[in-house]
Parts: sequence; structure tokens; C-alpha cells
Amino acid sequence: MSTTGRALRVAILGINYAPECSGIGPYTSRLAAGLTARGHAVRVLTGYPHYPHWVRSEPGTLLRRDENIDGIPVRRLKHYVPRGGSWVGRAVMELTYGLQLLTSRWGDPDVIVCVTPPLISAGLAALRVRLCVGRPALGMLIHDLYGRGVIEMGVLPGMPSRVIGSVESATLRMADGVAVIHAGFADLLETSGVPRSRIREIRNWTHVLSPDPLASAQFRRAHHWQPDEIVVLHAGNMGHKQGLENVVAAAGFAARNGQRVRFVLLGDGSQRLHLEQAGAGLPTLEFLAPVGEGEFPAALGAADVLLVNERPGVALMAVPSKLTSYFRSGKPIVAATDAAGLTAAELAASGAGIVVPADRPEELVRAALRLGEHRELADQLAAAGQRYCDAMLSEDTAMDRYEAWIMDLAKLRRRGDRSSHER
Repeated sequence: MSTTGRALRVAILGINYAPECSGIGPYTSRLAAGLTARGHAVRVLTGYPHYPHWVRSEPGTLLRRDENIDGIPVRRLKHYVPRGGSWVGRAVMELTYGLQLLTSRWGDPDVIVCVTPPLISAGLAALRVRLCVGRPALGMLIHDLYGRGVIEMGVLPGMPSRVIGSVESATLRMADGVAVIHAGFADLLETSGVPRSRIREIRNWTHVLSPDPLASAQFRRAHHWQPDEIVVLHAGNMGHKQGLENVVAAAGFAARNGQRVRFVLLGDGSQRLHLEQAGAGLPTLEFLAPVGEGEFPAALGAADVLLVNERPGVALMAVPSKLTSYFRSGKPIVAATDAAGLTAAELAASGAGIVVPADRPEELVRAALRLGEHRELADQLAAAGQRYCDAMLSEDTAMDRYEAWIMDLAKLRRRGDRSSHER
């Protein structure tokens, strides 16, 4: 039942949704479920499952399809899915999804929550809302910042990257409110012209259970990971942003020096084939296909060290969603990333791991050895991560804040309607 005493009609627009079990999808799915459980009437307009494989899971799908997932009405909108997740391909995907949003019925919501990425479709949705008579309140939920992304990834030269930053800023300024998953995003948005009064920080939560030690031991045995080797696991997307060539280089360094370190890349993504080719024949490198949500905690618990790796220069564009799962796992974390970035700041706040430079594979190996060989240090870091998770990353707390946010958005819209009538 709503903790606020008033039920709202809420439309959630986001291209990623269940059954996707990594990235943004689980958070959008749980947001819809959480608001529904509190008595709000939630409707979701999403795409067809495609992440992280970048392949539509259901070829030949209908242009639009209505489903009911856990009591929530969900409309699937067909969109282009690029092979390999290139930036140009993603832009086409966002445009096709956005055009579907423009021409689809949204019902009669009090509040629209638009999840970004994707940015282009968010901009189109914002334009549609602005043109509505007696329009609903519009909230933008930001997981990644595009403007920072194109700069930090170096995918576009100066002028086009500035244009994207301007489009992002203009899109967000059209919203009645903006929710961000980290305070660092709020600072960046304020400098780009989004009023601080419209920005609210709502942290992501851990949606993964703590590992069962017996299941983790079985997972380790099944994959023939030896008791005397240090298993360093990276779980999640294998894209450009992750810069996992550094991990391949670290595995090569470990192999050449006869060190008992095994780097495991679990998941899928646009760069997986390239990485497999680059690391072919290395005894210290292993690739695993994505596992289901039920098996994922066991995979994390089977490792000795959990890894976050980011491309050099990536600092402020995103906070890896895998961190929430890592904190819950009871394992120490090593992050190969920019020391001045948001990932490093999150590790410092949690006390759950250590940071090494993003492009120094030998430093990554040394950090893995340090954590694998010094059990007391590893246990201290792991326990700190679990405490941080309990204190800061509660799903109930996040849902309280999301519900308060959408209620505030609805109140702002009603006040705006009254003001326009009075004029």
C-alpha cells in the first residue's frame, strides 16, 4: 500500500526490462514492481530483450506486443538492435524506439518516468510530453551520462560531442525532476544547466542475494578452479567502456611469470569475440557465458577477488551497476579505473576494495595476488562491502525515495496546472 496515502498512475518508459538480468533492466523492473506493490497503477513501455548479447532474443517479433509481467501491464515496442552495440548503431536503435514511443498510447498517467539511457528516445518522449494539453509530470531517471560518455570514450571529435552534451542538457531541462544514481552526476548536471532544485539522488540497490557457500563451492568445482589459484572474476558487459583488453594483458603477464592467477570474464557484449581472439591460448584467462539470476550469486561467491575494469579516461560517465552485487557477495574488490572517477570514489566510500590504474596490467596482477594471499585484508574489505550494502543500498529505502519523488512530481504538476488556470 502506498506510504503516501494516494495512488498514482505511472508510466515507465525504458528500453531495458525483464527478463534482462544485468545492466539497467533489473532496476527498471524492480522499480515498476516496487511502485505496484505500494498501490500505484504502473504501466511499462519497453523494448524487446537484447542486452547484453546485442541480439534480439525473439527474432521476428511483432511491431508491438502487450504482456503482463507479475501483474504489471508491459507493452513491447520493436526497435532496431545493432550488431556489436556500436555508437552509430545505438543511435539508430534509440531513434527507432523513440519513434515507437511517439506513436504508442501511454494511457493517462499522472507521472511519466523516463529511463536514460537511451537519450534520443528520452528526448522524443520529453517533446511529446511538452506538447500534451494538461500534460503529466515528467521525471528523468539517469543511469549514465551521454555527454560525459562521448568525451571520456573519445568516440566523437569536439564539436559533435558538445552537441550531444547540449542535447542531453536540453532534454533533462524539459523534465519536472531528474533522479540520479550518484551525487557525482548531480554536480555534473548542475554545471550543464539543470537546476539543482530539480535533481534528486536515489541510489541503486543490490538486487542479488548473498552467495550460498555450498553453491559457490560447487560452482568452483564444476569449473575446475583449483584451491591454490586466485580466481579474479569480472561479471557483466564486455563492451568498449569496460576496456577489458587490460584484463587480457594482465592474464598474459601472469602466464609469463608463472603466477597462479586465473582471470575469468563472465558475461557477453560487443567486444567478447575480440577479447577471446586476443586472449586465445592463455592458461590464465577464461570466458564464461552469462548465467541466470539464480546462479549468479554462486558465481560471485566462487571467486577470490571481484574485478571492475574501465577503459582509461572513463571517470564520470557512469557508476558500474555490478558494484551493488559485488558489495553483497562478501568478496574483496579490485578496480582498475581512474583514481579521480566515480568508481574509485564509491570504493573509497565503501572501503570494500583497492584501486589500481586503468591501463597497468601488471599492477592489476599484483593487486590480485595481494588480495588472494592476504586473507585478513581480503576479509576486512569484504565485510566492509557488506556493511556498506546494508547501510546504503537497501531496496526498501530506494523505493521510499522513488515513491516520494514521483509524489512530489505529481504535486508540482498540479500546482503548475492551477497556476496556468489562474492566469
